[in-house]
Amino acid sequence: MITVHHLNDSRSQRILWLLEELGEPYEVKRYQRDARTMLAPPELRAIHPLGKSPVLDDGAACVAETGAIIEYLLETHPGSGLRPATGSAQGRRFTYWLHYAEGSAMTPLLLKLIFAAIPKRVPFLARGVARGISKGVGANLIDPQIAAHTAWWEAELTKSEWFAGDDFSAADIMMSFPVEAAGSRVGYGDDKPRLKAFLTAIHARPAYQRALERGGPYAYA
Repeated sequence: MITVHHLNDSRSQRILWLLEELGEPYEVKRYQRDARTMLAPPELRAIHPLGKSPVLDDGAACVAETGAIIEYLLETHPGSGLRPATGSAQGRRFTYWLHYAEGSAMTPLLLKLIFAAIPKRVPFLARGVARGISKGVGANLIDPQIAAHTAWWEAELTKSEWFAGDDFSAADIMMSFPVEAAGSRVGYGDDKPRLKAFLTAIHARPAYQRALERGGPYAYA
C-alpha cells in the first residue's frame, strides 16, 4: 500500500487530495512542524536526505517532490481523467501549470514568508533595522511580484473554469497551494472573483474534504 510522509500545513496535502480523487487506498505518516522554527522535524531526514515533505513510498518506488509524485500517480493510474490528452491544447496548458506551480508561482510567496520571519530571528537590538529592511523589500520587490502573478491567475481563469481548460485536472491540485497561500498572505479582494470561486470550488470537492480528514488541520483551507 502507498504511504505518504505528510507534514502539516505543507505541499503534501495536495498528494492526499490527489489520492482521494483517484480512489487509491493509502496510509498517512504524519510529521509536525517545530512550533518555533516552523521547520520539518529531523525524522523526515530518515526518509529523504533533505528532510522535506511530501515523500511517497509505493513498494520499490520512493518518490519525492510534489510534481514528480503527481506525475508518478497519473502514470500509474491511466484513464483517471485528471490529465488531458498529450499533444492537445489542454495537455500543453496542463504541463505548463503543473511546473509553474512550484517554479515561478512559489518563489515570491516563499520570499514573503522568509522576509516576514527575519525580524523575529535576529538579536533584539537589530530588530528595528530588520523590520525596516523586511518592510522595504516586501513593498518594493516581493508584493509587486505577487500582485502580478495573482492578477495573471485571475485573467487566465476568465478563459476557462479550471487552469488547464474546461475540466478539472491535477493541474488544479498543483495550483491549489500557491492560490491558497497567496490568499492567506495577501488576500483576494473584489477584483479577484474567479480566484475566490476557484477556492470555493476546490474546497467543496468531496475528495478535498476527505484529504483534510486524513491529513489533519490545514491552515490554508
